Amino acid sequence: MKDKVVIITGATSGIGKGCAEVFGEAGAKIVFTGRSVERMAEVKQLLSAKGIDHHGFIMDVSNEEENKKLVEETISRYGKIDILINNAGISMRALFEETDLEVFKKVMDINFYGTVYATKYALPHILKSKGSIVGVSSINGHRGTPARTAYTASKYAMEGFFEALRTEVMKKDVHILVVSPGFTGSNIRNAALNKDGEEQGESPRDEGKMMTPETVARKIMKGIKTRKRDIVLTGFGKLVVFLNKWIPGWMDNMTYSHMAKEKDSPFK
Repeated sequence: MKDKVVIITGATSGIGKGCAEVFGEAGAKIVFTGRSVERMAEVKQLLSAKGIDHHGFIMDVSNEEENKKLVEETISRYGKIDILINNAGISMRALFEETDLEVFKKVMDINFYGTVYATKYALPHILKSKGSIVGVSSINGHRGTPARTAYTASKYAMEGFFEALRTEVMKKDVHILVVSPGFTGSNIRNAALNKDGEEQGESPRDEGKMMTPETVARKIMKGIKTRKRDIVLTGFGKLVVFLNKWIPGWMDNMTYSHMAKEKDSPFK
C-alpha cells in the first residue's frame, strides 16, 4: 500500500473510518468523504496524529457532479487513483407497506447510485493504474431481510453491477472486490431511516458484540493484495449465504424468526 492513492467514500465513521486508518497506516495516501463537518474534522485530526497523508472531501455521494469533482480533485492533488472503496451507505428499518417511497429512493440513491457515480468517474484512472475497485456490500446482498427492503435492494443492485463490470474489465487487469460484512459495529443502524425518513437514533442490536470496523478494513486490504473476487465475513454470514443458496424456503422462515427478535421489531 506504500504511496497508493486510495479514495474511501463515507469514511467519517464505521468501516470507512477503519479503512482510512488501516490503509493509511500501511503507507497509502487517503482521500476520504463524508457529510458531517464535525466528523470530518475528527477524522482529519486522527489521521494527522498518525502522520497519514490525507485529504477530506465533504460531499453527498448521491450527487453525480460531486463525485466527478471528488475524482478531479484527487487527480489534481495526487496525480493518480489506485484504489476506490465504495463504502458510503445508509440503511432503513420499516415495513415496505408503511414506508414512504422517498425513503426507498434515498437509500437507492446513496447506496447504489453513489457507487455507480464514484466508479464511473474513477474508472478511467484505475484502468491506467491497473488498480482495484471495492464495493462494501452486505449479507443483505445475498439474503433479503424483512423491514429492510430498500437496503436489501440497494445491495443486490450493487452486487449485480459489480459482477457485470468485473467481467467487462477482467482482461484489462483491473481488480474488483465485493465485500459482504456481517453485523459490524458502526453508526449505520443508529442512522437508519424509519418509514418517514427520520433517523431511528438507536441501534436495535448490541454493537459491542460485533466485528470491529478495523477488522473489516484489514480483511479488505488483504483481499485487495490477493485480488480476491468476493469476501463474505463472519461464520454466521457465510452460513446465511450457504443456506440461502440451497434451502431458500427454509431460510425465509428462519430469517423472519431471527429478525422478529430485534428490539422494537416492526413485525412479529
